[in-house]
Amino acid sequence: MLHALIDPWREPIDVRALVEVVLLGATGGALGCWILFYRLAYSAESLAHALLPGLVIAALAGAPLVLGGAVGLVVAAIGVALAGRTPAIGSDTAVAVVVTGLLGLGALLALSPATPARLQELLFGDVLGVSDGDLLLAGGLAAIVLVALAVLHPSLLVVGFDRSSAPALGRSALAVDVALGVLVALAILVAVQGLGNLLVVAVLVAPAAAARRLTRRVPTMMAAAVAIAIVAGIAGLYASFYLDTAGGASIAGALVLAYAGAQVVSGVRG
Repeated sequence: MLHALIDPWREPIDVRALVEVVLLGATGGALGCWILFYRLAYSAESLAHALLPGLVIAALAGAPLVLGGAVGLVVAAIGVALAGRTPAIGSDTAVAVVVTGLLGLGALLALSPATPARLQELLFGDVLGVSDGDLLLAGGLAAIVLVALAVLHPSLLVVGFDRSSAPALGRSALAVDVALGVLVALAILVAVQGLGNLLVVAVLVAPAAAARRLTRRVPTMMAAAVAIAIVAGIAGLYASFYLDTAGGASIAGALVLAYAGAQVVSGVRG
């Protein structure tokens, strides 16, 4: 039993993957609670999928993927914001058209003969392929997100639970919304290396959704979401090691199973 627990962590690449999963869990679990409270799950998924052209262009140019992801996020955010102001067909429909268009553009660019054979990594991540530099960058971004969440916690509570009264309490709902959007973008940049363009939303939504089924207070929910994200991420790495499955997909599957388990527990308690 001891060997079964230790064997997956004997190689440096596996240890780096473990550190990446812990960073993803801490960032995604804590931020995911606010994504649920502010009903930003669809927006987060839209941004994650729409940045694919930036990732592919970075791969074509030989630039760091995180740089391409950052540029792609800016373009996607502008496109989604502009599309959301189209009342004729509805904001959700307009955003869906923009996201689908950008995702299709990314896939089209990826078919270029000059594209490195790494499309699968862009879509589903390569948690076992993170380097020391990737970890340093992810650690820095994760620290920024977590510190910002701690500083913004009172404002997030006020605006999230009583938006109409926020101005009277000295809180700007617009400023809080913008700050939260920036944090979501940073979290996506942290997670896209490990989980890829298509699976990144799993770590931002599933742990928080599971924790919400099990807890009633915000601090408890955030702690539970972080714990669920980290434990499920490690379980996904074990599954990847022993079942020889893709790391990102295994982690996403473990996160979904954690949510399903929370649903069952909540139903039994209810």
